[in-house]
Amino acid sequence: MRLSHALGWAACLLLATACSRAARAPITRPEEALVPLSRPLELSDDGDAESLRTAISQSLTWLRAQPAGKGFVFGPRTVTAGEMRDALERLSARVTPGLTPAELTRRVLEDFEWMEAAGGEDGTVLFTGYYEPLIDASLSPTGEYATPIHGPPADLLEISLEPFAERFKAERLFGRLDGRRVVPYWTRSEIRGGKLGNQKLELAWAKDPVALFFLEVQGSGILRLPDGTERRVGYAASNGRPYRSIGALLIQEGAIPRETMSMQALRGWLALNPAQCHRVLDHNESYVFFRFLEGAAVGSLGRPVTPGRSIATDARLFPRGALAYIRTERPVARAGGQVAWQPLSRFVLNQDTGGAIRGAGRVDVFWGRGADAELAAGLMKQKGRLLFLVPRAPRTP
Repeated sequence: MRLSHALGWAACLLLATACSRAARAPITRPEEALVPLSRPLELSDDGDAESLRTAISQSLTWLRAQPAGKGFVFGPRTVTAGEMRDALERLSARVTPGLTPAELTRRVLEDFEWMEAAGGEDGTVLFTGYYEPLIDASLSPTGEYATPIHGPPADLLEISLEPFAERFKAERLFGRLDGRRVVPYWTRSEIRGGKLGNQKLELAWAKDPVALFFLEVQGSGILRLPDGTERRVGYAASNGRPYRSIGALLIQEGAIPRETMSMQALRGWLALNPAQCHRVLDHNESYVFFRFLEGAAVGSLGRPVTPGRSIATDARLFPRGALAYIRTERPVARAGGQVAWQPLSRFVLNQDTGGAIRGAGRVDVFWGRGADAELAAGLMKQKGRLLFLVPRAPRTP
């Protein structure tokens, strides 16, 4: 999802709303990403117990497949996969229907202690959202369905850089061979111009290129076919080009005011300016290749993600599969097209990552599908707090 890619709408918002206050050096080491709690925080979960149990079970399935001694860095502490698994198994057994928020927190803290994210360059944490869009598509090209949705090409190389040096942990490089040299893969514009050749990579054809672009941004979604049936697609690979915000481009050009920028505003502007569509979309050279998914949307752990309980963070800095806690706000629809903001505070699982989710001050919350999910994904750009729950150190005799 963003799912295993997790580009998400966050990239547009992050660049489009960047502030000019003095910045510190970015955090690049996981040992620095979590710090002691900066100020007291009362933990209170506003979600339901069943969704939390579901999310925990997905992390547990992934952790059981890891070597028991594999280390996960929680700031100054290193915790093994076995310790994480044991703590989450005990918690899962204690999460029962009807728990009050206070009782849930008490049960969590029986086996976990907390540490806080150090934040981004300005010391804060920015929360955004992502979701599963629904777009119209066809398994065969027609005059109406003409924009190809590609699977990964055979000449695309994915190179893990971690074996070359520790500083490249969780880093990957995408490219292609030009003789004996590895060179960057084709850009979005070059792919649109036919550089993929006759590889027969088309999984389906989209009705609207803008809708497909935002499907790429989310990393996963659902194709609604002409006969009314649906097929889920998810991230398979990318061309490895850096993500460039089209929101920031249109702000710079004066097309959309910074204070009104949102996914909804972008969609509206592109609908009113179809002649500018390719130019604007090509500004983002990043391109996503998809695959069909038979089950639920999955995150970077290869496990299904849970709406409202799965988050995406920087995999280089924060422990994958770990229990976390978020405190921020989310938008809710009101009568007459109005939007209100309500507090969001809950335990979550760190089950996704992505190219635009970089640094110790970025969190993307998965909201699932539907109008409410789209609203949250389009409008969330809220500051807040991110805590990670660390399994308590084993007691010495």
